[in-house]
Amino acid sequence: MKNYFILLVVLTCSAFAKAQVDPTIYDQYEGNYINIDGYKIYLEVKGEGGAIFFLPGGPGNSHDYMQGSFGQYYKSHKLVFFDWLGRGKSNDAKDKEEYSVEADVEMIEKIRKHLKLDKIALVGHSYGTVPAQAYAIKYKNRVDKMVLINGFHSGAMWQANCDSYNHYSKTHFPEKWQKVDSLRALGYVSTDKPLQDLYATFPTKYIYYHDTSVQSNVPKTSFRGWSNDVYEEIIGRDGDFVVSGSMINQDYRRALKDVTAKTLIVAGRYDGVSTPEFAVQYKTFMPQAQFEMFENSGHNPYLEEPEKFYQLFEEFFGIKK
Repeated sequence: MKNYFILLVVLTCSAFAKAQVDPTIYDQYEGNYINIDGYKIYLEVKGEGGAIFFLPGGPGNSHDYMQGSFGQYYKSHKLVFFDWLGRGKSNDAKDKEEYSVEADVEMIEKIRKHLKLDKIALVGHSYGTVPAQAYAIKYKNRVDKMVLINGFHSGAMWQANCDSYNHYSKTHFPEKWQKVDSLRALGYVSTDKPLQDLYATFPTKYIYYHDTSVQSNVPKTSFRGWSNDVYEEIIGRDGDFVVSGSMINQDYRRALKDVTAKTLIVAGRYDGVSTPEFAVQYKTFMPQAQFEMFENSGHNPYLEEPEKFYQLFEEFFGIKK
């Protein structure tokens, strides 16, 4: 599934009239570096009011695509966008073993302390929902609100969705899948370039976007939007088939019922990355949360059904137009 996460950072700007985003939003922010544990961590903060931390997917994506879709809310809240260690404009780790879900959770806490904030809200997308949930469980008194957009409640769910996507690919594209089987029979894993390149050729229709013409808001300036090293360390060398790394050890299912933060959970009916089969399980594991299924969306409801999504988002945060 890695190649589909990468698509989030290579899409170009599209018709913003449909979405409540500002194509010039990147020009309105000023970034700076803070020192955390001897590393330079890139941070952009703007606005006053309740603080909202935005946690991007991947793991490997930079902050920019979430800033492009949510950056306009600085008018009502203090927005915090940052790049985790090894991603975007932040320093790389000296040792790849420093990349983990647990380290990402602690980075949120260290930035909260740096900004001298009492309580924060979390908005996570895809992988970003993983450290969001872990943080809300570990630091429950520090989180007042949380939005989980097309997320994962466990490493088991991530593995199940990989299996689901591979089954889809095998049954819909048997000619290509024969080549995948041939490479895997020779011992290739998903991070080896021959298999990586082949895997990237599978169409994204019904996998990411229900409407494949939708594109995201991205900055004009180019910088590292994806970190392969981080993905491989957290998800595993063969992560498109066998999830390992620290992700496989995550399991929040029994603890979610005790999360005290007001929570909104968003899912997409056509999401092939975080499939509805597992997304609806949140209704059981976190019954106190508000659950919303977007019937005409894949993995990015804020792009595919923007009017519905932003209205819901603004109601959740009490944002008045």
